Amino acid sequence: MSETVVEIEVPGRLCLFGEHSDWAGGYRVTHPDLHRGYCLVTGTDQGLSGWAQPCEGVFEVSSVLPGGEPVAPLKIDLRAGTLSEAAAEGGFYSYAVGVAAEMVTRYPVRGLHLEIVRADLPIRKGLSSSAAICVLVTRAFNRVHGLGLSVRTEMELAYRGERRAGSECGRMDQICAFGRRPTLLTFDGDDLEIEPLAPGCTVWLLVVDLCASKDTRRILADLNRCFPDTPGALPVSVRRALGPRNAELVRGARQALLEGDARGVGVLMSEAQVRFDREIAPACPELLAPRLHQVLEHPAVKELAWGGKGVGSQGDGCAQLVARGPEERETLAACLERELGVVCLPLTIRPDAERSPGTLDGPA
Repeated sequence: MSETVVEIEVPGRLCLFGEHSDWAGGYRVTHPDLHRGYCLVTGTDQGLSGWAQPCEGVFEVSSVLPGGEPVAPLKIDLRAGTLSEAAAEGGFYSYAVGVAAEMVTRYPVRGLHLEIVRADLPIRKGLSSSAAICVLVTRAFNRVHGLGLSVRTEMELAYRGERRAGSECGRMDQICAFGRRPTLLTFDGDDLEIEPLAPGCTVWLLVVDLCASKDTRRILADLNRCFPDTPGALPVSVRRALGPRNAELVRGARQALLEGDARGVGVLMSEAQVRFDREIAPACPELLAPRLHQVLEHPAVKELAWGGKGVGSQGDGCAQLVARGPEERETLAACLERELGVVCLPLTIRPDAERSPGTLDGPA
């Protein structure tokens, strides 16, 4: 086996529409009367990159934070039991260790040394930083050890590795394995359909790090309590919002994106946020998100953006805004950073968006 160093890069993932409908659609395995889940997602301009090479009998990983500060490295024996216990204990590398446990359980891998040298993807902000590192670790094992896994298999392994670490994530986040191209996802129980999209125009998005905090695990736990058939008006409202009403919004957003209607995308985002606040947010105090709404209601957003909404699991992590153009995006970012103390990140969806590093079912 070659000891050549392998370079790897994975973007984050931005859910444009359909947050939470991935795991909600997964309940159709036992409750087929529930609605399919639909998400419209895209890769971010930010992500993780590093290099990997094989080693003997251990999993070694080191990383930097988005600000460039190094994180103390981890070295652990490559034994499934040891890795699983470490993943369950939590910590900065828990998701990476969970993936290592999944890999060693399924494949004859020797060991891996992984060094993440760039990490400009904000952590715990709804941009799938956890999924990005899970995909990065999976891809490192795959390429270093010549496993020949498809991109979809990498997604599945990354998902299972993250679940080993205690996350109640759905299957949407790992779509970052396919790169930066916008994609429509359909979740029907254990089945996942992937439709890459060709946008009809450039969409000038602005991701706003709210510089606050949220408890994603609490959000997921509270919303999962509304499924699969919990009685009561609020659980019924949540299931309806994540089912048929979400499907309607996602269909409209897909059509607007394909037709090159950036304004339509922004207007639908604002509508989606109104519905989320009315029908889903009452199920979890974390979703009240005062910081998020401070941004969405700012006068500059009304003037310079077509609309916007929360990101990921929602809460006070990030907002996403559809700017009216590149100059408006730059002006809006400067204004929000100056007046609200947030950090703004550009994300541009282009008609020639990057395709995945492999085919849907072919080798990565």
